[in-house]
Amino acid sequence: MQRHLISAADLTRDDAVLILDTAEEMARVADRPIKKLPTLRGRTVVNLFFEDSTRTRISFEAAEKRLSADVINFTAKGSSVSKGESLKDTAQTLEAMGVDAVVIRHGASGAPYRLATSGWIDAHVINAGDGTHQHPTQALLDAFTMRRRLVGRDAGIGRDLDGRRITIVGDVLHSRVARSNVDLLHTLGAEVTLVAPPTLVPVGVETWPCEVSYDLDAVLPKSDAVMMLRVQRERMNAAFFPTEREYSRRYGLDGDRMARMPEHAIVMHPGPMVRGMEITAEVADSDRCTVVEQVANGVSIRMAVLYLLLGGNEPAVTHPRPPVAHHPSDERSAHTPFTAEEK
Repeated sequence: MQRHLISAADLTRDDAVLILDTAEEMARVADRPIKKLPTLRGRTVVNLFFEDSTRTRISFEAAEKRLSADVINFTAKGSSVSKGESLKDTAQTLEAMGVDAVVIRHGASGAPYRLATSGWIDAHVINAGDGTHQHPTQALLDAFTMRRRLVGRDAGIGRDLDGRRITIVGDVLHSRVARSNVDLLHTLGAEVTLVAPPTLVPVGVETWPCEVSYDLDAVLPKSDAVMMLRVQRERMNAAFFPTEREYSRRYGLDGDRMARMPEHAIVMHPGPMVRGMEITAEVADSDRCTVVEQVANGVSIRMAVLYLLLGGNEPAVTHPRPPVAHHPSDERSAHTPFTAEEK
């Protein structure tokens, strides 16, 4: 693993599979009565959020606390940022406090990269979403969900998504989730198709490692997973389609369209969903929709990322050893190191 996680494009296949496999270990912690590991005890992680967030912020906080890290939550509203403090000054304040990792969400594309490479702070940087650029942990949890559903929870260990056909539908132009998923799914061997109105397809998309279609009905029958994207009105400064009804008719997923998908195919959404526009309630509440699973898997993925960046070489999850008979001569030397279990 590299020192920072800024972009899904930075991950090799081995990196990505390692994170997915480690997340499987972390997911087992959620089944325990006490959902805690001592892995990051004594480490301090700051959640630095300059944009509003619910799922991502709470997911990172849950992951950090389950790994026993000390957590500081920072939001731009109510902080010195609202008084005009720069990212550099904020970073140097955190550096003075001795933080070990910064999870940053920012409205400006490239802000996490700037933080990681500027020399302002000597901490691991994890991108929790920057502008319309990247959201790597979202792509990882999406891939984790796909691997579990399409390959199998145990059968998927060590495997990628080679040959799987993934369709991403909606506002690709403003979506960091779409960009991150295209990069990561290509790395994992999947075939990705983007479906969107021509006005919501980015310039230069022909250089992306994916196909582009404007006909959702033609793509659905050969899709293993269909990911619906929210129309991000807060990032729009023009009219990109005539009406909501027209958008829904052409690019919305309803029960009839879901019926055209293969029986094993799943429906995904990064959230928040706008029911009735890009997805109907019938589809959102069906067994084939993985939205709630994605939220749960997000905690496991973020635990895996934090562990791999900060946790050192100890095993991710320690398993109790069988008891051994104690012999009086078996005394521990003062210089004998403790094992991971004894810590």
